[in-house]
Amino acid sequence: MDSVDRKILAELQQDGRLTVTELAARVRLSVSPCHRRLRELERTGAIRGYRAVVDPAAVGLNFEALVFVSMRQEDRDTVAEFERALGEVEHVLEAQRLFGDPDYLLRIATADLAAFQRLYDERLATLPGVQRLTSTLVMKHVVEGRPLPSTRA
Repeated sequence: MDSVDRKILAELQQDGRLTVTELAARVRLSVSPCHRRLRELERTGAIRGYRAVVDPAAVGLNFEALVFVSMRQEDRDTVAEFERALGEVEHVLEAQRLFGDPDYLLRIATADLAAFQRLYDERLATLPGVQRLTSTLVMKHVVEGRPLPSTRA
C-alpha cells in the first residue's frame, strides 16, 4: 500500500459515496488507474464495505450502554457458543473480546432504560458462560466515527 492508496482510503472514509471520477480528481489520478486501485483495495480487504451511518436517535435508539462481561469459563466451546449467541442479539452494536478481566466489552443501543433492562435480563444474562455483567451508561459521545489514522497521507 502506497501513499496514493492511503489517500484513496482517507477520501472514502470522509465520503464513501464519492464517484470514481470524483475520487480520482481528489487523489490526482486519472479514472482508470484510480478504479483499478479501488478494486484492488476492495479485493484485498483493505476496504471491507460501504454503509450509511445512521443516527441512532432518528430510529428510536435513544439509550446506550457499555456492558462488561466476565465469563464463568473460557474453554473454546463456551467462548464459541457465547460469541455465536451474542452475534444474534441485534441491539449489540459492537463487541470486543479483551485480555484480562473483564472478558468482553459490548456496546448496546436500545430505545430506553426499560428496553435495556429487558435485554439485559432476558438475553445478555442468559448467554452461555456468563458469570457477571457490569454496565455503565453512555452520557455523551466525545469522539466517534473518526477515520483510521494510518490512512492519512
